[in-house]
Amino acid sequence: MMDRVVLRYYDGRVEKGYLVSFSETGSDVEIKEYKTERSIKAHLDELKAIFFVRSFEGNPGYREKKRYDRKGITAKKVFIRFKDKETLLGYVEGMLPWDKGFFLTKQHDRGKGFFVYPVDEESNNIKVFIVASSVEDVTVI
Repeated sequence: MMDRVVLRYYDGRVEKGYLVSFSETGSDVEIKEYKTERSIKAHLDELKAIFFVRSFEGNPGYREKKRYDRKGITAKKVFIRFKDKETLLGYVEGMLPWDKGFFLTKQHDRGKGFFVYPVDEESNNIKVFIVASSVEDVTVI
């Protein structure tokens, strides 16, 4: 089964569909729109983030927890501020994609962004691929 994803663009557009192709080091993502099944290709430079979701509808009445309280998590706690001032709390596993802070030194050539896992286990988001060019600041908590 293909991953369900939501593409969030810089300009506010949102596209929902099934992931066809994506690479952290590539420049494009392709999805099959979930209602019409039409193919949609987007350049990562146009995107803010790719949300890997449990369902396309989510639960509009659910209020996500905004605390770092997941048990058994050894990942780094991060606070992300996007250039449009939206913020996101999450966990980053493995090596951080930068040295000594997000903009103090150049980003490693590991890809166009990095994955963040939500602080709330009940979130509709399974994980989020953050496009590095959309980030203003990342703070490790």
